[in-house]
Amino acid sequence: MEIYFLRHGIAVPHGGGDAADDSERTLTPEGLETIERNAKALKKTGWSFDWLISSPYARARQTAEAVAGVFKAEGKLRFSANLVPGSDPRLLIVEARKLLPWKRIVFVGHEPDLTELISKLTTGNRDLSIKLKKGGLCKLDADQLTYEKCATLEWLLTPRQIALWDN
Repeated sequence: MEIYFLRHGIAVPHGGGDAADDSERTLTPEGLETIERNAKALKKTGWSFDWLISSPYARARQTAEAVAGVFKAEGKLRFSANLVPGSDPRLLIVEARKLLPWKRIVFVGHEPDLTELISKLTTGNRDLSIKLKKGGLCKLDADQLTYEKCATLEWLLTPRQIALWDN
C-alpha cells in the first residue's frame, strides 16, 4: 500500500486575515494556486488515490478540496479530527484501517504532526528529522499500516519538485 502525506499549502500568517483562531486560517491566493498547479502536474503523471483524508482546519480543507477537485474525486474526500494539530495519530491509523481495502491513501495535515507520523511509521520513533514544506508531498510504501515501524520512505518532494512534473 502507498501512504502519502501532503502538507497544506501556504496559509495566511497567525493573526492575519479574518481568522479568529488558528483553525480558521485560510490559504493565501499563492498557496491555493500552487496546490492546484501541482495537483494538475500529479494528475498528468497518472498518480491517483483511493482516499484523501484531511484535517478540517481551513487551510488543510482548502488544500484537500483543491486536490479532490482537480482529480474529480470529491467522493473520496473525508475530513478527520484525527488530523488536527496535537491529535492522537494512533486514532488516525485506526480510522485509515477501517477504510481498507485501499491501495493509495493521502493524509492532508499540519506540521509537526505529519513528519512525526512519517518518522514513527518508518523508524518506530517520532524523532527523525524531516522537513515537509508547505505543499510538499511524501510517499511511504508498506505491506500493512500499523502505529509502529511498518513503512519505507520512497520519496519526499518539495512543491517546486512537484511542479517540475508538469513539464
